[in-house]
Amino acid sequence: MPAPAPSPVRPPVKQPPAAERVYTHIKDAVLDRRYEGGTLLTEGDLAEAVGVSRTPVREALLRLEVEGLIKLYPKKGALVLAVSAQEIADVVETRLLVEEFAVRKAVPASAKLIARLEQLLEEQRQLSEAGDLAAVSVKDRCFHAEIVKHAGNEILSRLYDQMRDRQLRMGVAVMESHPGRIAANITEHGELLEAIRAGDADGAAQVVRRHVSRVKVLVRGEDR
Repeated sequence: MPAPAPSPVRPPVKQPPAAERVYTHIKDAVLDRRYEGGTLLTEGDLAEAVGVSRTPVREALLRLEVEGLIKLYPKKGALVLAVSAQEIADVVETRLLVEEFAVRKAVPASAKLIARLEQLLEEQRQLSEAGDLAAVSVKDRCFHAEIVKHAGNEILSRLYDQMRDRQLRMGVAVMESHPGRIAANITEHGELLEAIRAGDADGAAQVVRRHVSRVKVLVRGEDR
């Protein structure tokens, strides 16, 4: 009998650079609020948590400061910045300008958009039942971003993407403080989908305004 062929040797999985691993660790923890606003992070603790030296930690912290998630204090550490009242107002105002325009442009909607929104809504329901708030927040934002993408304006879509981190952080904050808001979001997403499916641009824009405007009120407890 012929000898069995040797099993293929799989190349080792290459890890991302150390600074990228630290950056991802901190950013994910800030966005899902494991590191809440007001938390002081030290280079030593972060290096130990990720298993790296302090040099990549410094690189990651500098990058996160530029993104506005932390504030560096020499010889002390990095302070996780809380969501401010002004930031909430700015994000909500920008979302309303973009999303109301986008939903009107997306109607009448393609079958592809309808199918994608149905899928995202069902995934959001499943994640909410599992209690994964960070994942629910991601899926929530994906629902809105899909509509913006189908408005057909790439510049507007890129502008919307720049708010991603702020939206995710606010979304988790709202769901933690107001657990009933998870079911309400899903219901309102369903209403928005029905208006889009019916070709009702005005009705869809009204749902967006009501839905997005509530964020400003619900996150006010995060003011600093």
